[in-house]
Amino acid sequence: MTSDAPDLTPHALLDQVSTGTTRVLETVRKLTDDDLRAPSLLPGWTRGHVVAHLARNADSLVNLLIWARTGVEIAQYPSAYLRDADIEAGAPRPAEQLLLDLRAAVDRFSALATTAPAESWSATVRTRQGKPTHASAIARMRLLEVEIHHVDLAASYTPADWPSVFVADELPRVAVDIATGLPSGAPAFALESTDSDFRATLGEGEPEHTVTGPSAQLLAWLIGRSSGNELAGPLPGLPAWR
Repeated sequence: MTSDAPDLTPHALLDQVSTGTTRVLETVRKLTDDDLRAPSLLPGWTRGHVVAHLARNADSLVNLLIWARTGVEIAQYPSAYLRDADIEAGAPRPAEQLLLDLRAAVDRFSALATTAPAESWSATVRTRQGKPTHASAIARMRLLEVEIHHVDLAASYTPADWPSVFVADELPRVAVDIATGLPSGAPAFALESTDSDFRATLGEGEPEHTVTGPSAQLLAWLIGRSSGNELAGPLPGLPAWR
């Protein structure tokens, strides 16, 4: 890391993370022990699993922030096994303990992220999948976790509640990701938002049909958080979003 590295500090994204985190904490604060034992939108996970994951993910990103700040490599998670074990161990805790754990974890993340030297954001770290990335991407990684898993809690927060700036930023990115994952020769189709100027073609050649709907609902469908009932047009099968 050098002192003349470009300033890639993700100020706007960190502000969005802070706002989204406040909303998540308010939702979790209202959940009872019984609420947290109920299923989330994620197969096999209770709401408690989602809360525990949000806490452990924050700590995992603290590891990457320390790596970027010090130059000492620290894996996002020690191992896939320990990641899953920590979530399983945390999921059945009482509501008060889960909330305290989440608050402590997000405070640790905020403390490191908001005080990181500008040059640290240009450092290269690796995600748990082994992908090298600028540390500046950590803010977006956390924002995705906060906004998407808030919906996964199935506790009144829905894709329609996503901030418009989050949807506007993520919808084009996700469309590219999904297009990349389509099998070769898959029929092309178009996406068209009814509440913004977003339009994209996924697949090769001219689109055979168009899927239309509000931007937030298009995004939710693409990432597997909606069946697409709110959309119009034939819905093709989609590859898993990565």
